[in-house]
Amino acid sequence: MNWKNVRVLVYTKNGKGYVHENIPSAVNCIQKLGKQYGFKVDTSREASIMTENNLKQYSLLIFPSTNNDVFDTDAQRLAFRRYIEAGGGFVGLHSVTGTERNWKWFKMMLGGTFAWHANFQKFTAKVIDPSHPSMVGLPKVWERADECYFAKELYPGPRVLAVHDITTLNTRDTVQKNLIIKNAGGYSDMYPSVWYYDYDGGHTWVTVYGHDKKDYSDPVYVKHVLQGIQYVASKVKARNFSKAYADSRDTPLRY
Repeated sequence: MNWKNVRVLVYTKNGKGYVHENIPSAVNCIQKLGKQYGFKVDTSREASIMTENNLKQYSLLIFPSTNNDVFDTDAQRLAFRRYIEAGGGFVGLHSVTGTERNWKWFKMMLGGTFAWHANFQKFTAKVIDPSHPSMVGLPKVWERADECYFAKELYPGPRVLAVHDITTLNTRDTVQKNLIIKNAGGYSDMYPSVWYYDYDGGHTWVTVYGHDKKDYSDPVYVKHVLQGIQYVASKVKARNFSKAYADSRDTPLRY
């Protein structure tokens, strides 16, 4: 892949509610990667940039720890959706599953929507698809200090690459233990944490890791993010808006 042909937009707008302090660190990390590998990085927190004419220049959009409603209008949501339908790419980091919680199409793109996370703590992640390009070279058993995210309204499309090892969470606190059991739902010892999804014409990759701003200077985590970006960029060809079919944010999905 020729990195010089890659242009990414790092979008940092958050809706009302909690805003992660890791976002500036994530932006800085991606900008450094752009300089190192030669791809172009634009950043914005202005929803007004969400137009077809603007989005068509990007190989992929990166949402670092976004949360709640990040678009101001349904016209902006439609432009984002049509970008994906045209073959665009999307990378989501950490709390991205808490984004646009009232928009079904977006939640389907993510594979689900945020339900709850356990307290920040040390626990183990496991790579279950070490041959996938975005996971090559990562520890198969990855000890992390992070938040163990759980989701609801799960959709069956995403292909899981790594998981939380639920058995390594601290369950000495009865309240936390009961919430872990409740939110794990039908899952047992492992719960999805990294996945990719070829969805509605586009290509997405999500990792729920990266709560601590220190992660964005950790070589292993940075490699993880870089390879996610690289994987999506390698899948995205020219954006072809003639393939985009939605005329509203809620146009029925064409499977």
